[in-house]
Amino acid sequence: MRRTPHDVLVGPAERLERAEALDPVAAKVRDRVRHILGPGAARDLLNGVPLGHPLHPALAQLPLGTWLSAGIVDLLGGRDERSERAVRVLIGSGLLAAAAAAAAGLADYSELRQRQLRVGVAHAGANSLAAGCYLGSLLARWGRHDRLGRRLGLAGLAVAGTSAYLGGHLAYRQASGVNHAEEVARLLPPGWHRVARVDELAPGRPEVRLLGEVPLLLLRQGDHVDVLADRCSHLAGPLHEGRVVIDDGVTCVRCPWHGSTFRLADGAVAHGPATAGQPRLEVAVSHGDVEVRLSDAGVS
Repeated sequence: MRRTPHDVLVGPAERLERAEALDPVAAKVRDRVRHILGPGAARDLLNGVPLGHPLHPALAQLPLGTWLSAGIVDLLGGRDERSERAVRVLIGSGLLAAAAAAAAGLADYSELRQRQLRVGVAHAGANSLAAGCYLGSLLARWGRHDRLGRRLGLAGLAVAGTSAYLGGHLAYRQASGVNHAEEVARLLPPGWHRVARVDELAPGRPEVRLLGEVPLLLLRQGDHVDVLADRCSHLAGPLHEGRVVIDDGVTCVRCPWHGSTFRLADGAVAHGPATAGQPRLEVAVSHGDVEVRLSDAGVS
């Protein structure tokens, strides 16, 4: 049977998803990153919480762009000192940008599922190999071994391109970094709907109710009830199984899977790894019934 582009490109990436031999290495890298970073403002920044979407994909464009530019100059430019100096600057800039992209990527990597981790560790390994090729290229050029430098640079570009494909597989085939709560607005029926009785809800304890196909998190505090979409925007963890915490004086719920923390008042992200907020529903209590609807303001 004739092989298709799908077989050539997607097949190896899908085999990586099933490669259990990668699990020990993937777990060690994940645990090490978690130990080094820990929770806090630095981790939130690397995850991209202030931006509202992951930081790593944006940073990853910088080394790829500079290294591709260096490759074009190597292939089409002259062999004069000016061209060589430009290539050295491009490669060096790419190495600096790669360090920043790696830090953000590792922060995201440390909170992935098992099959994602397998592809992620291969992606990180390929990035490391590409950076090694470019570092070798830079050293060779400084030593006036320009031909070796060009060969190492082009090899690095090929490896970086392969790694970028794996990064795309993580994002678009395995849904790493996407908003897993985005579909809530489409699935919820319009208008007001009864979801519970106030006296059914234990004060201070998250509970879950279904509205159509959508699970909702309900938290009663006195006569007040907050309602958020239950599936965490990070990787669809069940928020109702998490903890209610006070963060900077604000009541929040923390996802039990990876620790993403959301404010109950508006669904906004207090701490990552989630970068997209939880859809929040308007609540009305009438004759002891809890009724909800999704408004435009409730979609974070």
